[in-house]
Amino acid sequence: MDTPAALLDVVKMQRNIQRMQQRANDLGVRLRPHVKTHKCAEVVAAQVAAGAHGVTVSTLKEAEYCFDQGVRDILYAVAMAPHKLPQALALRRRGCALTLITDSLAGAQAIVDFGDQHEETFAVMIEIDCDGHRSGVKPHDPLLLEIARRLGDSLTGVLTHAGESYGLDATDALQAIAEQERARCVEAAQRIRSAGLRCDQVSVGSTPTALSAANLDGVTELRAGVYAFFDLVMHNIGVCRIDELALSVLTTVIGHQAEKGWIITDAGWMAMSRDRGTQAQKRDFGYGQVCDEQGGVIEGLLLSSANQEHGVAQFDTGQVDVTAQFPLGTRLRILPNHACATGTQFGTYYALLENGDTQPWERLRGW
Repeated sequence: MDTPAALLDVVKMQRNIQRMQQRANDLGVRLRPHVKTHKCAEVVAAQVAAGAHGVTVSTLKEAEYCFDQGVRDILYAVAMAPHKLPQALALRRRGCALTLITDSLAGAQAIVDFGDQHEETFAVMIEIDCDGHRSGVKPHDPLLLEIARRLGDSLTGVLTHAGESYGLDATDALQAIAEQERARCVEAAQRIRSAGLRCDQVSVGSTPTALSAANLDGVTELRAGVYAFFDLVMHNIGVCRIDELALSVLTTVIGHQAEKGWIITDAGWMAMSRDRGTQAQKRDFGYGQVCDEQGGVIEGLLLSSANQEHGVAQFDTGQVDVTAQFPLGTRLRILPNHACATGTQFGTYYALLENGDTQPWERLRGW
């Protein structure tokens, strides 16, 4: 196998998928996985087979891809840009049960006006800001009801994402933000219903909150994405063990700087991505945790720096004869900080099956 290459441990992936599905089942909600992490038909099929109800996507290209794979119920969880409405209409005209989101009056008006022009009633959810992390409407903001009224018959529910959970690493703090995510989204739904308007769906989720919530009373569906692969950021947050990470990058040792203790690899940031998500966490893994070719963690050995096609791996403590221990041509595997970012560097995953075989699984790229 040429390197660098994206390796996907299917046994670990299946366990991760089953874990989240069981979590949703125990909490009494539907699971609508976010496919932006993997963008891969085989992984979508595994999630659906485990019990997922529809999917969440981050691009309309993903929506078209999933619909072509036979998934009809699709949530496009990015605020709708008016110029993309013809693409959304084409999907719905093909039979896709596509749901859009918005968090503004202008966005709501654009969707309704376009729908009226084309005799189409789009399904739309209002995005709720539950933690000040990114976008959305505060549940108590008068704007919420204005948007709801503007959407009229198009309104199907509310959704939120507790992005601030990615900055936590304590169980009690994760449970607290999971409850905040739930409570504020449910509050928004109740305000809409109290105004005599429809609000059937209440959608929440992130991988950390999904795995930390004590209950999801009032919620109808759970969304999460990176759980299928997990990564070092999720490990630092505390929602997975390092041996549960399903994605790694196979690399080859191409040189050394022995006096510096450097191992030069052919996996630079073009393979690992520029993501340094662990830098602000309790443990910084550089550009990734280095493992042996079988995937066993080599304690203290990190990909400490990266150029476009060169990675520099070195031990964080002590002197090691890197030339002797890792001779030219040695194969290593690197666990990524952010599975979504590393995955998108590749057009193909090499799926490592339980029987030892390897299969190429193509990955969607672009917008």
